[in-house]
Amino acid sequence: MQRPLFLILLMLFAAGFLSDCKVNYSFTGADIPADARTFSVETFTVIAPLADPTYGLTITEELKELILGQSRLDLVVAEGDLQFEGSVTGYNVAPAAIAADEFAEINRLTITIKVSYVNTFEEEKNFDRTFSRFADFPTTQDLQDVEAALIEEINFQLTQDIFDASLGSW
Repeated sequence: MQRPLFLILLMLFAAGFLSDCKVNYSFTGADIPADARTFSVETFTVIAPLADPTYGLTITEELKELILGQSRLDLVVAEGDLQFEGSVTGYNVAPAAIAADEFAEINRLTITIKVSYVNTFEEEKNFDRTFSRFADFPTTQDLQDVEAALIEEINFQLTQDIFDASLGSW
């Protein structure tokens, strides 16, 4: 007779103890503070001499779209609970593979961005980091002909890197 009473009391104690715990869960792998509701992304400035002046807006919009799609956060114009800003510091094309005749067979477009992230709830997660990604293309193609596709590929990787570094729980 005492054993069932003991089990009931134990379950009530465990339920009371666990109800005070906060668990953040996400199907996207995001680790967002429970009280965070908003994020903001300042338009990235372009300081890389070879980058298209509109590239900063392009990467900014893609980062916004990724965060909106992968989190429960709402976008605000400025001073969100989580804040992103940055600059495009590198936009370079260089040979990536040299053939036997000492001419380039493959060129590489590399884009580098510097990102500042502020988490107003967990300051230890703030960072200033540089992210860099690249995509290769054959020297038989002009950069202008493949640039849009390369940028799309690189932006996908860069925005995912930023998301993982700031909100990823890996």
